[in-house]
Amino acid sequence: MARQPRSGCPINAAVEAFGDSWSLLVLRDIMFGNRRYFRELLNGSEEGIASNILADRLKRLTASGLLTRESAGHGKRAAYSLTEEAIQLVPIFAQLGAWGRRHRPTSRRLRVRAEVLEEGGSDLWDDFMDELRTLHLGAPARHRDGPSAMQRLAAAYAAAIGGDSDDQDHLSRIG
Repeated sequence: MARQPRSGCPINAAVEAFGDSWSLLVLRDIMFGNRRYFRELLNGSEEGIASNILADRLKRLTASGLLTRESAGHGKRAAYSLTEEAIQLVPIFAQLGAWGRRHRPTSRRLRVRAEVLEEGGSDLWDDFMDELRTLHLGAPARHRDGPSAMQRLAAAYAAAIGGDSDDQDHLSRIG
């Protein structure tokens, strides 16, 4: 059962739904990294999330309606999927990434998707959300000319890591 929000403020309501940095990072990794299983999320975490924190955030995100958890049979791994509510956070993540890129030190390898999302704007965000709906909700895929949003993000990431032997050399602050 969901608890009562502290106030009727829409910003408060949003913060209470996904409210802490770990929850946002778990959603990011499912959304942009297509990590759907506990072990993938744990081992693929750039920030080194602890297993107990990850387990807690997955439970919270599921309880708040941002994730669903596929029932796993004995000996099977449970897969997590984004809900429509979570998919609609794509523009928020795009804006958070754009802000972080402009105002905080970032690495090329980790900022390149934010650049693509910012440059692609709402048309790219809409395409990406449609692709997430297909992947996570089973919606029919729409026909597109050219590369998909996921392909564009993956290609930018691959290009960024192709020449980065030491990501630390590429820290920058854009102001």
